[in-house]
Amino acid sequence: MVLHYDQIVPTAPAPGITRRILARGGAMMGVEASFEKGAVGAAHRHPHEQVSYVVSGSFEYEVEGEKHILHQGDSYYVAPDQLHGARALEDAVILDIFTPQREDFL
Repeated sequence: MVLHYDQIVPTAPAPGITRRILARGGAMMGVEASFEKGAVGAAHRHPHEQVSYVVSGSFEYEVEGEKHILHQGDSYYVAPDQLHGARALEDAVILDIFTPQREDFL
């Protein structure tokens, strides 16, 4: 699969957040999420494994009640069914990789 960024139709899953579904196939999916300062990715759980990489900006990230401040270049892993969420401390972009694919995003 080859996708050109300018042809990806973004969605707005929450106020101040723009999501773009990147390449996907087999059991993997890439997702870019752009956050405006103060935007909140509400705490949630899902059965997927997730690895995330902070492309730019910074976040207050919380997993199972433990808070972390993450900056550009930081990354994290989320095990299936862990409660996690984030708040943008400034305009920020994060790259999420999921396995299996997040069918609920399609």
